[in-house]
Amino acid sequence: MKGDIRIVNPGPGGSLLGEKGERLVPPNDWAFLPAGDAGVTRKVTSKGSFWRVQVKKGRRTISKGIWAPASTIEQAQRDVQAIRSTEAYEKKRQYDLQRRQKKQLEYEAAFCKEVENFLNFHPLHKPTEKIIARAVTTHAIPVGSGTVARTSMIPIEERAARAVIAWMRHNTTAYDNMHIARIKGERRAVRRMLAERSVALLAKYRQGKPIADDCPLQKAIRKNEK
Repeated sequence: MKGDIRIVNPGPGGSLLGEKGERLVPPNDWAFLPAGDAGVTRKVTSKGSFWRVQVKKGRRTISKGIWAPASTIEQAQRDVQAIRSTEAYEKKRQYDLQRRQKKQLEYEAAFCKEVENFLNFHPLHKPTEKIIARAVTTHAIPVGSGTVARTSMIPIEERAARAVIAWMRHNTTAYDNMHIARIKGERRAVRRMLAERSVALLAKYRQGKPIADDCPLQKAIRKNEK
């Protein structure tokens, strides 16, 4: 079986499907290693025989884990555990953790500033700008959140703008409770319509106009402060 590498998909009743939709059964001496421990997974896949179980979620492809010889998985787990039990590994892990935390804090500050730049409220509404910028950042910035803030495919200023509109869609409109017809393009059209409303609302704050207490943005702020 050396060199037996495949991409498979979950099928009905826990079965596996090949690239052409054919049903596959792993060899008797194989076992399943769930996704989650990248170190062990890399060790196993470096040996050359494995089936990677993948699923499509929207535009993303997600690995659920791999099937591979049970002996290979067990040996990989022992090898990785031996490495992780050393003092040198622990020091490196702590260093990497601190480096990632520092990088995250720096990105959080930069992203929050870009959100403020996009909001660009009139001096009369600067306190509100700060509150919204922090709320948007808190929602969008966490690692693994899957929000637009975590992508590196577009400039940070565009990420900030999209994050504001997304936050407003969920906090100042009835989007989350809307019944949207299952028609191609309908959800996109609804989002576009709500985005236009959000832009119009933001314009009042940018122009320094008086804001009523029942303003959707003010309601959202009060809700998030609870």
